[in-house]
Order: sequence, then C-alpha cells, then structure tokens
Amino acid sequence: MKYIGAHTSSAGGPQNAVAEAVSIGANALALFTRNQKSWVSKPLEPKQIEAFRQALAASGIRPEHVLPHDSYLINLGNPTAEGLEKSRTAFLDELQRAEQLGLKWVNFHPGSHLNQISPEACLDLIAESINWALDQTTTAVAVIENTAGQGSNLGYDFRHLARIIEGVNDKSRVGVCIDTCHTFAAGYDLSTEAGYEQTFEEFGRIVGWQYLHGIHLNDSKKGCGSRVDRHESIGMGMLGEAFFGRMMRDPRFDDMPIILETPDESKWKEEIEHLRSMCSI
Repeated sequence: MKYIGAHTSSAGGPQNAVAEAVSIGANALALFTRNQKSWVSKPLEPKQIEAFRQALAASGIRPEHVLPHDSYLINLGNPTAEGLEKSRTAFLDELQRAEQLGLKWVNFHPGSHLNQISPEACLDLIAESINWALDQTTTAVAVIENTAGQGSNLGYDFRHLARIIEGVNDKSRVGVCIDTCHTFAAGYDLSTEAGYEQTFEEFGRIVGWQYLHGIHLNDSKKGCGSRVDRHESIGMGMLGEAFFGRMMRDPRFDDMPIILETPDESKWKEEIEHLRSMCSI
C-alpha cells in the first residue's frame, strides 16, 4: 500500500501540520518541528507535544509515515569549526524533537564541502557528525536525502550515500530518502522505463533497499543531469506522467512515507487522489 502526503505547515504548532494533512486526504506527511530558518528555536512545550500526539492518533496516520525535515541551515560536512558546531548542535536538537514527538525519522540534506575540503573528506565528516548526534539520542533514525548536486552540495551520487552509511557506526539508525526531482537532475534518467529500471538497480546495488525509508515525490522543471533543483507539479515537468504511474505500481515503495513537495499547494489534494488512482492502473 502506498502512503502519500505532503510537506504541510506546522505554523502555530506541529499538530497543525497533521490537520492540514487530513484536509488534503493524506495518509502520510512531512513537517518542520522547528523554525527551519533559525539556528536556535524554542523547545517544544509539553502541551505542543501532547497536542501533536493526539492529533496524529486521531488522524489514523502512523508515526512511521511521518517524515520530519531538518533546517536547511544545517551542513553536517561544514569544513569550518564554527559552522560544524552550529550544524551539529541544531541537528541533535532535530533528533531530540522527533523523539519527543514519538517520531522515528529525521530527513536531512547531507552537506556541502564549500570548496574548502575534498568531497571524500566532507562525506566522512558527515558520517562523523551523524555518529556524534546518534550517540546522544536513542531511537531517531538519520535519513539522508539525495541531492541534485547544485554548487558544492554532496549526495547527488548514490556512491556518496553509500560512503556516508559506511561511516555510520549504528547502521540501524541511518537510512535514505530519495527525492525524484533531485535524482533526475543529478543525472539518473527516471523518465524512461529503461532508465527507471537502471536507476533503481544501481540504488539497490550501491546503497541497498534496506536503507530506503522515504520518498520525496516531485516532478522536475529542469532536464536530466542539469544539477538544478527545481520542483514541478506532478506530470507537468520533465519526468512525465508515465514515471509516476511506474512508481505508484512499484511494490518496492510500499509502506513508506511518499511526500509531495510540489510547488502548487492548492493541487496537493488533487495530486494525491491522482497518484492513488495510478496504483491500480
């Protein structure tokens, strides 16, 4: 079964993200558990935690189908001492918040070398940062999102993801989220049937299906290999309608959060219904 939702707004409290998910017919969701544009945020209040847990239970959405996203400021491979310390502290806070809310996953962009260290050194530093944060928490799983490869961002090559995972001590607490727009922009041609099969064969061989814990389902405004991260509404971009049908019918993506980050929020309800209709075609 496919669990499809969107990245809904937690403005006013994380429970509001659940309410919005319910309103668009979702059975999965993503949210920010803190201000994504700030290094430091107020701690979650007990009443907020309880309100979220109650809202989630009432919604019927299971905690394992919620994929919180960390702050975009965080760079776990930051080559500067100050930047790395701030990133690690903020990432630890993200993991702790997920545990407080009863959630399992924390989705994050791996990091950037900022043209100051080698890609290999940056990937190893990201793994060290994950270990540092996992050592101070108990249950949250660090879920690495693949990237389009803009600028000095790493994570656009499946081998990057595999190297980070190799460096994480507790393999049970690390995983991957595949963003379909990022994958395509990074050079994996998901738009054809042959490219689709080759891409996921490579993913299974290089990373391993046991590490896949979520999907960001987005079409792409830019072409394959453009290395430009520009999301488009479902079926309106370069990936094309046929790709989404293939993915909806692929049992390898059952029982995990499939999250829309498409740009027109007014279409989310329609997109979710459309994607569900593809599951049985």
